[in-house]
Amino acid sequence: MKVLIIIPAYNEGENIERVVSNLQENYPEFDYVLINDGSKDNTEEICIKNNYNFISHPVNLGLDGAVKTGMMYAAQKGYDAAIQFDGDGQHDASYIAQMAQKIEEGYNIVIGSRFVTEKKPKTMRMLGNNLIQLAVRITTGVKITDTTSGMRMFDKEMIKRLSTAVDMGPEPDTVALLIRHGAKVCEVQVEMHERIAGKSYLNFSRSIKYMLRMFVSILILQWFRKGK
Repeated sequence: MKVLIIIPAYNEGENIERVVSNLQENYPEFDYVLINDGSKDNTEEICIKNNYNFISHPVNLGLDGAVKTGMMYAAQKGYDAAIQFDGDGQHDASYIAQMAQKIEEGYNIVIGSRFVTEKKPKTMRMLGNNLIQLAVRITTGVKITDTTSGMRMFDKEMIKRLSTAVDMGPEPDTVALLIRHGAKVCEVQVEMHERIAGKSYLNFSRSIKYMLRMFVSILILQWFRKGK
């Protein structure tokens, strides 16, 4: 099975060399494409210097735009599965094969989850995670323990949908929408690493706004979306 690792990167010059080198040296069985999303730092220079397989956006399109570019690439190249993989080093590539196995078993979406067997910490961010989990459960009947995990793998059918639909980003509301339209989803227990360098776009206030936006979108707005 051909698996593509999609690496959205915005100002990840301090991390990206370590992330891609790890994939090249330890997981050569998987292809990757790095989406340089209009970075203002030296991310593009690093990609050119190391001859990485990358696509650069002239301006920042955000995570949705970066992942969509990766999905379009995956669709054009005929990949069987594509995984969203953080460029900051938080995701662990050792779980990709296990997630791909679930795709081969017939699942359309496989989520790398921190909480299949581990308990959630009692934090404000996890409260938001629980609210989104509740919204997904109410609207789809499916329990997803780690709705905000960015480590998501999609099969060929989902790649096609995500690469062509105008209103489908790699977010929990889209996952919920796809489930309502027949997608089979499962979770694989993974470990997430702490960011070593650089700053995350999601600070505390943005995290709260994100959680509320997802909650409203799943409960209300997704009923007005086509899902195809």
